[in-house]
Amino acid sequence: MPAGTVTTLLEPENLKTLQTILTYHVVAGKMNTSDIVKAIKMGNGKATMKTVSGGTLMAWMQGKDLYITDENMNKAKVTIADVNQSNGVIHVIDAVVLPKQ
Repeated sequence: MPAGTVTTLLEPENLKTLQTILTYHVVAGKMNTSDIVKAIKMGNGKATMKTVSGGTLMAWMQGKDLYITDENMNKAKVTIADVNQSNGVIHVIDAVVLPKQ
């Protein structure tokens, strides 16, 4: 993200935008890596996932690496997968994905 973006998003008038970006990183349900890989195989190399904010993310593989592409065609690599928590599964990515602007 460009310098100053986080500071701007934390301003009270930008709360809705911040909420949209954060919930764009969340998919309902509990999907571990094997679930995502299965969906990718069933989708002939790509799996489309609906985010809590109403946007779309696409999952795909490059070799053994799992990637996510946002609606702006920016990609993020999953660097740490399957961090199980009481409310779901976290997959750490190396970039910020953003909804269509």
